[in-house]
Amino acid sequence: MRNRRCLTAYLRAMDYFGQLRRLLDIERDEDRQSYRRLTETASAAQRRESGVTWYPVAIRGQEMSRGDYLTVELERTTNKDIAHQFRFGATVALFSNHQADSDRIEGVISYQGGDRMKITLRTDELPEWASGGKLGVDLMFDEASYGEMYEALKAADLLQQKGTDGRLTRILTGAAAPDFNRPEPIATPGLNDSQNAAVQKILAAVDVAIIHGPPGTGKTTTLVQAVKALHARDGKQLLVVAPSNTAVDLLTERLHDAGLNVLRVGNPVRVSEHLSALTLDGKMALHPAMKDIKRLKKQANEFRTMAHKYKRNFGRAEREQRKALFDEAHRIMKDVESTEQYISKDLFAKADVITATLIGANHYSVRHLRYETVVIDEAGQALEPACWVPILKARKLILAGDHLQLPPTIKSDEAARAGLGTTLLEKCVEHHPEAVVMLEEQYRMNELIMGYSSETFYDNNLKAAPAVTSQRLMPEEEPLTYIDTAGCGYEEKIEGTSISNPEEAAFTLKQLTALVGRIHAAKPTQYPSIGVISPYRRQVQLLAELLDSYPELKAYPGSLVVNTIDSFQGQERDVIVISMARSNSEGAIGFLADIRRMNVAMTRARKKLLVIGDGATLAEHPFYAGFNAYAESHNAWHSAWEFLDI
Repeated sequence: MRNRRCLTAYLRAMDYFGQLRRLLDIERDEDRQSYRRLTETASAAQRRESGVTWYPVAIRGQEMSRGDYLTVELERTTNKDIAHQFRFGATVALFSNHQADSDRIEGVISYQGGDRMKITLRTDELPEWASGGKLGVDLMFDEASYGEMYEALKAADLLQQKGTDGRLTRILTGAAAPDFNRPEPIATPGLNDSQNAAVQKILAAVDVAIIHGPPGTGKTTTLVQAVKALHARDGKQLLVVAPSNTAVDLLTERLHDAGLNVLRVGNPVRVSEHLSALTLDGKMALHPAMKDIKRLKKQANEFRTMAHKYKRNFGRAEREQRKALFDEAHRIMKDVESTEQYISKDLFAKADVITATLIGANHYSVRHLRYETVVIDEAGQALEPACWVPILKARKLILAGDHLQLPPTIKSDEAARAGLGTTLLEKCVEHHPEAVVMLEEQYRMNELIMGYSSETFYDNNLKAAPAVTSQRLMPEEEPLTYIDTAGCGYEEKIEGTSISNPEEAAFTLKQLTALVGRIHAAKPTQYPSIGVISPYRRQVQLLAELLDSYPELKAYPGSLVVNTIDSFQGQERDVIVISMARSNSEGAIGFLADIRRMNVAMTRARKKLLVIGDGATLAEHPFYAGFNAYAESHNAWHSAWEFLDI
């Protein structure tokens, strides 16, 4: 019977990667169309507001780099507070807003930190318009990442048909089952029973192991100890990756703190001396040979500068002199490149762990490397085609994450519905439950805040650690409050593709003001961290605008953050206030029907969770009806009418 199931799974898997490529096609087309809508008719200022343009920028330096390309350092000189999407490895274009007909120069970001970035341009010299001012940088459509994913899917498709080499691929597509060696007894100090079981499962796994880490259960701590144990046992280099740079930064820092020699491929989002020192550039800067490299680069740049003086009206002698200068600069840069490759190879060889994003795992500096074990953290947020980029480099795979929190962002609803929204983590949890260990003890939430998520998502297996079970802001402040606004006439407003509810927003901030007042009355010097969140971006904008009308809340600079639920995944606060925004007679709740979003929202709070929403609208969905009942059973449900005099 088992052989028949394996055969059926194998036949189904034969078109597994073809289907993924078709879905990726749909996603790429939608993504490209979205990019065109955003950029083709927008001004530089509008693109800047959307986070895809830096304008204006100033050139702060330039030097020759690999392949005789020119690397320029740019700084944005104004509008420094605007969030942006520029990241290491992204394709960009330098342009002049002063000369609309000037050619753009494309390049790749080789460094981005704060308000500065370095771009390796596909040219050996800047055009004349670059000295005319009014320069900007546009983020280009990310064809390169899609290209990496396509190539990975094609390679995986070929690999699954091979014998031993294709075994991991067949396991991940459900066509084979994972194997485990005899469990190794282990008890890492500081880990609880389920965390130790997860480390033991990883050590025992021949091919695949999965850490299911619900909110607050110490997934990162467990993963770090597992990586440390694997390296201590096998003595082999590991690759540790995650979908976002922020997640990679956290892992890099924690692995380094655990005593491992970590090399971070790419640039950290959190620009700190500590993290920068773990990057390839940071480690190369400390290498003894870098003094010679700097001297040689300076010489090459001087030769090129001299050569560029011969631009117009020169004869044969000058032309030969110009060529000789370029040739000498080129020879010197060849020596530089050779020395840099030696240093880079040496640093990579000595690293215990390489960390990168999923796509960054195939950066030119590490493209050739293969690993005994690859670890993918935050796998519940990872697009499957991107996962195959690092998987192809592995003999053994560790997945860590929570498929019951938010999935990856997908632009195409069609692709998401057809299967692209289902992550590799979800598939492996379903196909290979024997490979999964769920972490069961959480260290974040009061047990009442945790309870409904544990009941709904985790079969009541999630437990609160003794230290947090009964934690509260104050003895008299209940940890959970649900205020039902049904019947108050707080109607939602549809604004473009988003939703707002002005009256609910004002009511929400009044309730928060009252809560802050109670805190100050009991503990005048206490400033707990507070998150005010909503599923809808327009409601978040409205809440942020209204804050100016509540001076009591201004006592919390830096302690009070207003943002979307999606932006809060991976974060936590002492107090979380959720404005649900939806209120209509049809019981329409839109993407709130994806209840994983509320699992994230409800599990961000440590000591106080305050939910405000229209119960009549929300309770049309069983999940929200269940939350109503849960709140009522714990005396946490209140009608908004009780508070209308506040």
